[in-house]
Amino acid sequence: MKTTPFTEFHIQLGARMMPFADFNMPVEYSGIIDEHITVREKVGVFDVSHMGEFIVSGPDSLPFLQYITSNDVSALHNGKAQYSCFPNGRGGIVDDLLVYKFDDNNYLLVVNAANIEKDWNWCAGHAARFNIVPGKDIVNISDETAQLAVQGPLALKAMKKLTSANIEAMEYYSFTVTEFAGIKDVIFSMTGYTGSGGCEIYVRNEDGPKLWNAVFEAGKEFGIKPAGLGARDTLRLEMGYCLYGNDIDDSTSPIEAGLGWITKFTENKDFIDREFLLKQKNEGTSRRLKGFIMLDRGIPRQHYDVVNGAGEKIGEVTSGTMSPVLKQGIGMGYLSKGYWKSGTEIFVRIRNKDMKAMVVDLPFYKKENQL
Repeated sequence: MKTTPFTEFHIQLGARMMPFADFNMPVEYSGIIDEHITVREKVGVFDVSHMGEFIVSGPDSLPFLQYITSNDVSALHNGKAQYSCFPNGRGGIVDDLLVYKFDDNNYLLVVNAANIEKDWNWCAGHAARFNIVPGKDIVNISDETAQLAVQGPLALKAMKKLTSANIEAMEYYSFTVTEFAGIKDVIFSMTGYTGSGGCEIYVRNEDGPKLWNAVFEAGKEFGIKPAGLGARDTLRLEMGYCLYGNDIDDSTSPIEAGLGWITKFTENKDFIDREFLLKQKNEGTSRRLKGFIMLDRGIPRQHYDVVNGAGEKIGEVTSGTMSPVLKQGIGMGYLSKGYWKSGTEIFVRIRNKDMKAMVVDLPFYKKENQL
């Protein structure tokens, strides 16, 4: 099992560890609810070094990325990032990812930990058509790269102590390469998977321990705490963010998943599955990923059936949890046409009992929900 440059810190802090995507990762430290609330109110730190990173470079980078990703890479300015996905040529999704633009000839792709090899093979398989040479023009730096996600409303207040860059003035989904905590060439990115603001910081593995210590020292006065994968999941679900393997996969299209906003049919952008997805956009789909809240007491879980008042199956839960902020069961799932409108009554079959729920607009968590 793989480790990250921060594994020793997790073990020293008494984290509950478990295997995730071939890595030994922390699930929780003080408890999922405590860590969740810390991120919503203060600042929490996640080790996300298991994520994958590919560097794409050279004059053919843009046409290559335009073809293999759904979003419009040509709309990116230097120092900006975008959320996107790899359509799989069969109407599904290979993975979702972030695309960072350094300049016209240099990009960074950040992919999901469980899909690094799959994504690499996918990218490499389409490379030759664009004169992209794997190992030269596209390079997998996942094993050399460490990443901390410092998330929460006080994250930037804490992190600004560690750099001369004016990070509090940076826009959402922008990034800079700067000196940070005395470490050169750090990628400091205004991104995250929690909906509470903050940043993601990429360094070389050997600089990982120095980064960890500096981040926790800087955050001490703000009540900083480490957070695990458990809270990462509840936080993202409160925002209605998709998790690959749950809410999106090789059998779900970005249009069905409500990701039409990252699927751009702009002129001069020929991309994998363009015609199929355009047809779906224009003609509609028979199912859609929707959010719902439990009205009866119960926690929805992945693969639970969703039924109507007559007990007929109309969908399936893809993600579910007890929301630490709303203090009620929340979930997402693919629902049949006719059950998409906010306020629609549905039922989740929990242990053979149909529990009442209601379709709602995402996100579940809004700033006014704050404790």
